Amino acid sequence: MFKGKSSIEKEWKKLQKQEIDFLVKNIKREDSALNQLLEEKVPEGLQSTLDKAFFKAFQLVFEKGTGIIEKTYNKEKIEIDYQLGEIKADMSKDRKELKAFSSKAKTSGAVNTLVSGASGVGLGVLGIGVPDILLFTGVMLKNVYQIALNFGFDYDSEEEKKFILLLIQGALSSGDDLREINSKIDMYIDKGEFITGDGKNAEDVQDDMKKRIKDASECLSKELLYMKFLQGIPFVGAVGGAYNAIYMRRISKYAELKYRRRFYLGKINADND
Repeated sequence: MFKGKSSIEKEWKKLQKQEIDFLVKNIKREDSALNQLLEEKVPEGLQSTLDKAFFKAFQLVFEKGTGIIEKTYNKEKIEIDYQLGEIKADMSKDRKELKAFSSKAKTSGAVNTLVSGASGVGLGVLGIGVPDILLFTGVMLKNVYQIALNFGFDYDSEEEKKFILLLIQGALSSGDDLREINSKIDMYIDKGEFITGDGKNAEDVQDDMKKRIKDASECLSKELLYMKFLQGIPFVGAVGGAYNAIYMRRISKYAELKYRRRFYLGKINADND
């Protein structure tokens, strides 16, 4: 794959190690002591309510909310910064220039993590749990959108939305589920496309999109179930709301790793052409 020692080779090896570290840590991840304590107290039907709330939130943001989200950051500036950074990286072949893309993505992820944690705590003090889902989903997608832009990828296409949903699902999964999703993500990065339905009509594409939203929603509701229950209790809910930051940090980390993989692989393939 590589022609001698190079900056991209060193960064690629570093990335692979970081990906393995993430997988090892999260494949073995188990429920926290707090989750286990709350398990018997969560009312029946809450997970179904969360499933529906996340599903509606994703649909709303994808259909009508992207424009609103884009008002919270300067998309054009991020795209121009990426283009300038790419020119510098191609000209210098320096590891420092390659690392700059990741650094910017991590910075935007850290800011969105703080925003999500602060809003979760504030709503938790008021005992607002389930209604926080739309806000959490909006910040979550904004977070991934900005990370994507920092590596030169737009997020408007149906294919990219499916990739983002799979990223979110993978970030919050563990065990064999994470292994399977991570494999699908890497396959998409290698191939550059998903196999959707029979590829012959729009109805298949729409059904596939709904299934991916459903899968991501169920993954989120399962992972956030206990914390959203706790967040619905006034004052004590601040603890549950604070977990927004923990989940957002994990999503940021995984999204940054996978967009960086796509970015590096593009560079490697270009060098080998």
